[in-house]
Amino acid sequence: MEIEILEERENPLLGRKEIRFTVSFDGQMVRRKEVRDRLTALLNASPELLVVDHLRVEYGRPRAVGYAKVYADEKLMNKIERDHIIRRNFGGEEEEEGQ
Repeated sequence: MEIEILEERENPLLGRKEIRFTVSFDGQMVRRKEVRDRLTALLNASPELLVVDHLRVEYGRPRAVGYAKVYADEKLMNKIERDHIIRRNFGGEEEEEGQ
């Protein structure tokens, strides 16, 4: 799996950094948790503050386009993010199966 950061911008109003990226993979689509782990390492971010909003697979290509957010603090993240996005990112294995 390879991740390429396309755009990275600060959003001071919402206290977060917004990242647009592509994920190249071989064979089976990568899991959200794997993408989060790799992005955390690439961005030197705390795993509790990084949220992958969406991953969209490009038709017929082993590639996906995604959007992630890195928050300044957890309290702000829980106030802004929608509940289902929080569950997808931090809810556990049973939640990830139904993404």
